Amino acid sequence: MGINIPNFLFSKSKNRKMIDFQDLDHLDGLSISAVSAKLYKTNRDDLVMFYFREGANYASVYTQSKILSENIKWNMNQKTKKIFSLLINTRNANSFTGDHGYKSMQSIAEITSQELTNKQKQDEDTPKIIKPKNIIFGCTGTIGEIFPVDKIISKIPDLIKNIKYTQNKLLWMKAALGIMTTDTQPKMAMEECMIGNTPIKIYGIAKGSGMIHPNMATTLGYVFTDADIPNEILKKLLKMNIENTFNAISCDGDTSTNDMVSIFSTGKANHAKINSVTDKKLKDFEQSLNKVLLNLAKRIVADGEGASKFITVKVFDSKSDFEAKKIAFSIANSPLVKTAIAGEDPNWGRVIMAIGKSETQIKLNKLSIKFGDISIVQKGKLSSSFNEIETAKYMKNSNIEISVNVGSGNKNFTAFTMDLTKKYIEINADYRS
Repeated sequence: MGINIPNFLFSKSKNRKMIDFQDLDHLDGLSISAVSAKLYKTNRDDLVMFYFREGANYASVYTQSKILSENIKWNMNQKTKKIFSLLINTRNANSFTGDHGYKSMQSIAEITSQELTNKQKQDEDTPKIIKPKNIIFGCTGTIGEIFPVDKIISKIPDLIKNIKYTQNKLLWMKAALGIMTTDTQPKMAMEECMIGNTPIKIYGIAKGSGMIHPNMATTLGYVFTDADIPNEILKKLLKMNIENTFNAISCDGDTSTNDMVSIFSTGKANHAKINSVTDKKLKDFEQSLNKVLLNLAKRIVADGEGASKFITVKVFDSKSDFEAKKIAFSIANSPLVKTAIAGEDPNWGRVIMAIGKSETQIKLNKLSIKFGDISIVQKGKLSSSFNEIETAKYMKNSNIEISVNVGSGNKNFTAFTMDLTKKYIEINADYRS
């Protein structure tokens, strides 16, 4: 089948169950296909298509990096209300590829739109003409290498021929495996909710393991729903729910040139019309969307390159949301904090260091710190109940929680990260080999 299975089977991470996946099944209005374009030396799936027979409403958020990949430029330039296909390739980021990279997107979009228009004529009672602007792209992999446009174009007919109109768990798994790079496992999530009296599905897949730090979205994430929600409302919902999900994770403090998170609405669920993002009928949907995004985001952290521990950093009672987030990520991105946790060393002084360098105002006499339920610092002093042996035992857990109470306001933020191990260095030293 060409499935990308080696990374999946041979993960060394201790902190997750390899069979912990949800049972994504069929979602009306969506079709999936995955093939190998031989972008890798192995014959694994590396080209994945999501096809919307009747088009889909959509919204995306993109990286804030000043250097954008050519596929992101292409996506941002397409002014259309409906998307008919999302095409994702791995192995090549199509970043720093110049005119050749952008024109490659145009060439692939032209071929794909022609082939899908022909498929419309074969399969639909009222076929639609699909245009290049109805195609958007996700690219992931190495930056600066010539984009393999000819290899991808040669596989478009096979990709479309293999489209499955009905999905099941295995097909979703195949697609999620097909977009992986250094990931050791596919990332899928789902929720079911209600809009009014109508049941709604929200499914999502993502990839990401390294070059992960919030500056919009930090990875590739794709969410699909059968709800019927207009583009402008989808965009507001996505932006509202990115901040405490995909923008709350960090693996290594580096932001990619290719980051994107998109949501697609097929409109197949027959529910009452939604006219505003504040519509009360959207409450359950928004909560479920947030759960899907957070689930995917956490899976990315748990699968961080070389990760052996999942770390949650909670900051409470800060002066502002901005300061709470700065403190949380000062801790989450500190190599010294992350290596101490990898070594299971209860070196709380490194957390103190990270708080101090966060460029926020700290009232030391109000500062409290906990590792799990263990009090480390109380009101700016080492806790009288602190026990190094007990804390060292806690550090052997695969899930570590650091709580910081600043005591200067009422704003909170939670960040998620992973430890920094020797394996991380090995993975990135050998990334292109």
